[in-house]
Amino acid sequence: IPNVSYKCLPMPDIPPELKSNLFEFYLEIPRLSNPVLKQNLEEISERSKVNAIVIDVLCSAAFHVSADTGIPTYFCQTSGASSLAVMLYWPEIHESYEEDMADFNDFVIIPGNSPLHSSDFADVMQRRCTKMYELLMEMLRNVRKSEGIVVFSFDALEFRALEAIRNGSCVPGHRSPPVYPIGPLIHSGGGERHECLRWLDLQPRKSVVFLCFGRRGVFSGKQLREMADGLDRSGHRFLWAIRNPPEIGSGAEQDPEIEILLPEGFLERTKHRGFVVKSWAPQTAVLAHESVAGFVSHCGQGSILEAATFGVPIIGWPLYAEQRLNRKFLVEEARLSLPLEEDAAGFVTATELEKRVRELFETENGRELRRRAEEMKSSAAAAMKSGGSSMVALEKFMAVVT
Repeated sequence: IPNVSYKCLPMPDIPPELKSNLFEFYLEIPRLSNPVLKQNLEEISERSKVNAIVIDVLCSAAFHVSADTGIPTYFCQTSGASSLAVMLYWPEIHESYEEDMADFNDFVIIPGNSPLHSSDFADVMQRRCTKMYELLMEMLRNVRKSEGIVVFSFDALEFRALEAIRNGSCVPGHRSPPVYPIGPLIHSGGGERHECLRWLDLQPRKSVVFLCFGRRGVFSGKQLREMADGLDRSGHRFLWAIRNPPEIGSGAEQDPEIEILLPEGFLERTKHRGFVVKSWAPQTAVLAHESVAGFVSHCGQGSILEAATFGVPIIGWPLYAEQRLNRKFLVEEARLSLPLEEDAAGFVTATELEKRVRELFETENGRELRRRAEEMKSSAAAAMKSGGSSMVALEKFMAVVT
């Protein structure tokens, strides 16, 4: 990228106890790196004027360094505006509710969101008496004190949450940081065309459901077999990216042996209407293909924005972090998704998957979802045009940091 210089900070010494908890690990690494970060900022400041520092939300610990040096600090929220509204309002929840969310079993009202059930919140928000919760609260307080927040979304997609943030509803009695929605930012990829795209070329328009769950989207062998049964019974075309189940252990990053993992005869029975991809599929290119009619997704924000960009409705299957909140938003606010209902352990039955795939293709509700997705596609394109909401937000952000 022209005019961008990269400086890689050395990895700090990691206490052994941190390695057992991924969220705590992510939040503590920046804290351990603060001395080196401060030294580098001081060196840069000797030869240049530092107008601003932009910090990923998970690098919140760096806020203390920038605050000490007097550099205006902005946060980058790679999740959506609805989850950002939850984050900004959470200190109010912390003060108002004495009970842990894990024990609450009721709905919570948060500005800019539909009523949220206590079980919708991320695992880190469920129990107060944990180190992770303590780190979370510090992060949220820092975000509130920032000069502004860049969020990967756009006005037409999350207008209600963005309005709640802008009008101060999420930080009652306090200053609300300006918010700059600059999405959707989609990387088009490149290189050799994947064989699954050639298979899609042969399928009828809007006839395929795509199942893909990101790099961390792994399922047990039992769940994979259940998914296969659901797709088999649905009778609809599918493209499915499969990763090895966690019980494979050290071989989890290797290509899965799908003939062993999936039910006997599944690949033969579905060979004329299904395509199974080992480990990785070019998600952006698949969602852009005219044969794809639906997307079974973990509801990560990147996947949500890609689906919106290409007008593909979602069947939501959240797996971790804020994804349950994202599904709630997609189903009840944006009305761009069907929910997959899982049990308390997160298991989804073949019957449930079959039902939702059929609902997407065969019902009036499914047709309405596809219609709304096409409308959102137009709105996403408009946001990124000159004078569009996201381009205007980006210009405003650049004006305050340069």
